[in-house]
Parts: sequence; structure tokens; C-alpha cells
Amino acid sequence: MGAFAFIAWSAASHARTDTPLFDGTARAVLSQIVSSEIANGRVPGAIIVAGTADGVLARLVLGKRMLRPHVEPMTADTVFDLASLTKVIATTTAIMQLVERGKLDLTTPVARYWPAFGAQGKAQITVQQLLTHTSGLPAEPPGLGVAAQHRMKPAVLLRNIASIEPVAMPDERTLYSDVNFVVLGVLVARVSGMPFDAYCRRFIFAPLGMEDTGFTPDPALSARAAPTTADSHGMRQGRVHDPLASALQGVAGNAGLFSTAADLARFARMLLNGGLADSEGATPAAVRRARILRPESIDKMAVPLTADATPPWRGLGWELDAPLATNRYRLPPIGAIGHTGFTGTGIWIDFVTRRFLIVLTNRVHEANGGDATALRAQTLALLSSGIGPVTPRQIAHALPDARDALEQAARPPAANGPVRTGIDVLAAQQFSMLAGMRIGLVTNRTGFDAHGERTVDVLLHAPGVTLVRLFSPEHGLDIDADEPVRDSVDPSSGLVVHSLYGETRRFAPGALDGLDALVFDLQDAGVRFFTYETTLGYALEAAAAAHIPLIVLDRPNPLGADRFGGPSLDAGRDSFTGYLPLPLQHGMTSGELAGLFNEARHIGADLRVVLMEGYLRSMRFADTGLGWLPISPNLRTLSALDLYPDVALLEGGNVSVGRGTPHPFEWVGAPWIDGARLAAALNGSRNDARFEPVDFVPTESTYRGQPCHGVRIKRAQSARVPGSLGVALVATLHTLFPQAFDIAATRDAIGSAATWQAIGRGEGPDALQILMTREADAFRPVRQRYLHY
Repeated sequence: MGAFAFIAWSAASHARTDTPLFDGTARAVLSQIVSSEIANGRVPGAIIVAGTADGVLARLVLGKRMLRPHVEPMTADTVFDLASLTKVIATTTAIMQLVERGKLDLTTPVARYWPAFGAQGKAQITVQQLLTHTSGLPAEPPGLGVAAQHRMKPAVLLRNIASIEPVAMPDERTLYSDVNFVVLGVLVARVSGMPFDAYCRRFIFAPLGMEDTGFTPDPALSARAAPTTADSHGMRQGRVHDPLASALQGVAGNAGLFSTAADLARFARMLLNGGLADSEGATPAAVRRARILRPESIDKMAVPLTADATPPWRGLGWELDAPLATNRYRLPPIGAIGHTGFTGTGIWIDFVTRRFLIVLTNRVHEANGGDATALRAQTLALLSSGIGPVTPRQIAHALPDARDALEQAARPPAANGPVRTGIDVLAAQQFSMLAGMRIGLVTNRTGFDAHGERTVDVLLHAPGVTLVRLFSPEHGLDIDADEPVRDSVDPSSGLVVHSLYGETRRFAPGALDGLDALVFDLQDAGVRFFTYETTLGYALEAAAAAHIPLIVLDRPNPLGADRFGGPSLDAGRDSFTGYLPLPLQHGMTSGELAGLFNEARHIGADLRVVLMEGYLRSMRFADTGLGWLPISPNLRTLSALDLYPDVALLEGGNVSVGRGTPHPFEWVGAPWIDGARLAAALNGSRNDARFEPVDFVPTESTYRGQPCHGVRIKRAQSARVPGSLGVALVATLHTLFPQAFDIAATRDAIGSAATWQAIGRGEGPDALQILMTREADAFRPVRQRYLHY
């Protein structure tokens, strides 16, 4: 793999010391990650640079930049074909400069500046729609293959592009398109009166001191360029890889830019410094504090401007992303901007934590095409894992223009299906059950009505009802905390939110004094160890002690209320993650569980359940038409929820279940797992899911900041027995890695001593299925007594 250098590059004596990046341990981990990607043939080498607004703080140079026709080592000054990074480094910046100078208007039709472009129904497409990929233009010029493009003169190719027919209406959807940025490159030349490359050199690269950046590199720069692939003229070294840009003689708005890590770091610092260049490491030294962009232009790059109502979003030119923080995967994708390039490049700039990351590879130089996806993702995660959490309030402070988008991301979605939940039925009854009452409410963001209004706000304005107190379960009212939560104040209602997951997890003495009823509205997960169920049990106990009714506003079992089973919790092992001995999946709604809890524990609460309308037991959540919100920080999608009862059987053990990754409960891994071996074993024994090897770095929780190897799980069909997939995961890990896997740590989640011991003895799947079926059969008559639907 060759020698490498990893340097804490202080390049500026004024670099802040209170924002460390990649400490000694993390540097070793990063080297391990990159070395693994090189060894697996995904990239020949890489340069990674991380820093803050004040300077570069860490740099890694590893592997080779050339493998053929001869071998050359990767060096810090290697020049890379940036591919689509051209769109943001050169084209977007140039367009925004021209907007600032009054030469372009984002809302003006492109045809005003390039009349020929107005053909084929494109007369109303605006400059902004090109920048945000909402123009409706196709990804590539249709009917113009690579060979055909290269036979054309650039002027002819541009005439053909001007006559392209849209494939969608403007602002109908986001469609990433190289054509958009070829057109933008043309606009820069037409409006400025200069060739596109000359404009960028004069107004962007020279003022920034980016001496190694430009189009069509000269022989000296080409000699230290990382080559991509070969063509009929030989290896592309210093010649653009992108076929469209190549047909335009290497100068285009979509691709063609070459640069180095040091130059890109200067560009990133400029954006973090509000558009001002600094001269760190640049020559001549006279290059100081030139203004490249205005702060308001940068803000427009970092806020959602696309047609889509839900993420992922795009700003002007850039892709939007969450800040580089431990909880980045639980945040809306606002606060940072980034872009990747086909050749294996990537850049991310975070306006909240004031950091940037650059990953440069020439992954296409590998014989099989290579793949920089895992390297980029793991490097981002490693950097994020060392930074700490970020709140939406911090994002709004850093980017005030993003507040509307943050509010939109937090707003509950409306329903569009047949089911009406308890809060909607209660409202249809004009809240008669609560007339004249002072009430408390146990809820969080999952409590909302068919119109997307929070249950808090619905009850706050309900006629004849006085909402006095709020209580929140684990994760808090906003479901954004993965740790104990303190009491707080709900800014909308002004009410105190009493945490039921802080110093105590029960209702404090006197917490219900002065109330006439306690209302409960939470979306359950349908799984035995989900703590909202224990909070329901504690609410029953507290209401009974206060001699007031508990009113449960019923919601669906999202996994379906027709299926139940899996290993059952043994009697006497109740805890906050197991209020009552139940199978792994109980197949009951919250209202039904409340009835079971009330009688089985002899609580004697005055329980009143507001039943749903239009609900069938066989419905999965997607069938209900109800709006979906994450029901916990790591249960963000229905696919994750579907796997949650199985994969969570590994919780508590020395295995990451994907917390702190984009796919919690869909990825399983650990540093000691052989992902390919585990995937092969599971694929050979299961037909209800597919398993693929995956490498990842969790930003939080188990193995935070450590490379993990494991499998990604894709459900193919429902398991024969609920929980059987999870039991198979535990059993397979125990069989393959008996010395490394801590099977003892799975005892509490599995719940059943008989099942857990059978796994430990190496019992086969048939024997394990018989055990779980026996336990489910014992629960069947008990469950039946409390079903409402």
C-alpha cells in the first residue's frame, strides 16, 4: 500500500485549539479505514483533509495515485479530476458572483440570457431552477452518445443542448442533471463576456490563491495528476474523465475542474469565513481577505430551495446535509452543504460546527471501477463522532434563513387514509369525555391528529377542556434525546413538560394533584421492550393512586395487531424495558395493552379507551394512511421499525445495531465481525431476508468512532415466527464468533431463559421455533380477552 503521512497540519499559527479534529486514536482509525478500502480494491489511494474556519488541522495521504501504466505514490500535492465538484466550486460560485454584481437574476428565465435555450418549451425555466436541479431537464443530453458528442464541435453540441426537450415541468421534482450545469457554464461566459474557465481563474481561483486549480491542466500539473481511466489516446492524466465535459474540450459547467486538497481547503475556509479569502499557505502573500462571495449568497446555498416537500433537499448548487455531529443522522439535513464527484471526490462544509472535510480519490482508476462511497461515509462518521451533539436551535442560529425549513421538517404530516386515531375520534365527539375537566397529557411528537396538529395544541384549544400539565416519556417531548431528559417548557403552550425519563421514570408524588383526568397519547412500537409501554403502565398506577381516570387515545400497532409471538419475558424479570411478561411482539394496540396491564397487575385504574375508527388488525402502519414521524431517535423509518424487534435482541451486547448510522436496526456490525462470512451464513439459512456485507463507523452508542464490519439486512418477507430472524442473528453470531460475541448480554432482551439457553446449546432453528411457538400459544387466550378490534 505504500508509505503514508498523517500530519496534524497546523498550517496557521492562529488555528483554534478548542476544536480538535481526529485525535491520536481517531487518526489511527482513519488510517485503518483508508488502508482497508485500498486493500479491498475500492480506491488506489486517498487524501483526506479536515479543518475549521481558521485552518487545516489534519491531513492524511495514503496509497497510490497511479497503478498503471506504472506506479506512483499518492502525494500531498496530487491534482485530482474533481468531476461534479466543478458544479459547486466553479459554476455555482461564478453564478452567485454575477448575481451579486447585478448581471444575472436567479428568478429570470434562462432564455433572457441565451435566447436559443427557450426552444422546446423551456422559455420559463429560470436560473435558480438550473442551480437546484428543478428545471425538468434530463440528466444527460438524450440521443447523444459519447461517440456522437465527440464527433461534434463544441458549438454544435451546445446548440443541441439548447434545443433539448424537458422531461418534467419546472419545479415538479428534483432531477439531478449535468445539462443544467452545462447551461449555467454557458451563462457565465455569455454574461461576463469571458470564457468560462478564464472567468473562474480571474474571479475565484486567483483571489483565493488556488494556484493548482483550473480547467485543462498544463503539463506540469498533469504530471502530478491522479489518472482516471484510459481511452484511445492513453491514460487520462490531466484530461477530464467526464464524457460531456470532454466533448466540450475540457471546459464545462458540470465537470472538468482539477484541483488539490490544499486549494479546496482554501475554498472551504472562504465559505466558513462568510465569503472572505484568507492567505494561509498561499502565494503571493499579498492575496489577503479578498471577498469572493457575500454572506447572503452563501446562506442561499445552505437552505432548502428545491421543489420537494420532504428531505433530501438542495440549496443553490449544493446538496444539503446535517451538521457534522454525533447525532447528525437524527437531525434534519440542514446546517451543512456538500457534494460528491463521480471520480471519487467529496467536500462537506458545516456552518454549525464550523468544520470542513475533503475526501479525494481517483476510485475509477481501479480495474473494477472502484467505489469511494464507503470511504466517504466512514470518514464523515469518524469526524462527526468526535464532535458532540447539535440541536435544531443551533442550526437556526447559524443559518437564520433555515428556520422555516426546520419548522417544516418538525411539522407532523397529515393523514390521507381510512383510519382515525383516538384524538380524531375524541375531537369528532366534541371532547365530550373531557368536558369541564382539568387534564394532564402524556405525549410526545407522535401524538398528533389527522391534520398534523399536535395533540398538545388540539387539547389546549379544545372547548370546555383545560390542559394543565404535560408529561413526556423517554426521548422527551420532541423525541430528540437519547439520554435522560430534564423537565422543560413547551414553547408553544408555555406548559411545563414533566420528564418521565429523568431522575425518576415514574410520576412524582403530587404530579397529578388538581387534575380531573390523565390523557395518554403515544405511538407504540408493538414490541415488548419499548419503554412507552412501561410508561403506560406507570400512568395507570399513578391515575389509580390519584383516583382519576386514565384516558388512552388509541393508535395502531405499527407492526400489525394480527401477529404475535417470539421469545416471551419470563415472570419475575419485569423492568423498565419489560412491564409485564409478554412475547416479543404482542400484537396489541396501546388501548388493548392498557386493559391487560390494568387487570394483570390488579391496578384498578378507571381506564377509558377512545377507540380508533376504520382500523383493522391486519393493517401495518403504511396501510393506515396516517402520517409517520420517528417514534424514537433511532426508529426513524418503517423499514427500521420492521426489523426492530429482531435486531434489538442484540441490544446490550458487544454489537452495534446501527445506532449512530443512517440505518439503525438495518445494519449490524462490530470490529471483530467478518461481514462476508456472516452474510454468507445467514443467507444460507434464511429466506425471509437478504444480508449484504457492510462497513460503517457509528457516530454514537456502541463502538462510537470505531470501524465496524457486519451486514445490512433487507427484509424479503415476513418471518415464519415473529422474532425468529433476531434469534437466528444471535445464534449465528454465537456459532461463528463464540470467543468474541457476548451472548450473555442478550439475556435480558431475549427475555425467555428457555430460548436463550437453547441458543447457547446450539439448538437448531426448528427446536427454537417450537419453543417460541409454545410460549406464544400460552399467551393467546390471555391476549384474546382484551382485544377491541
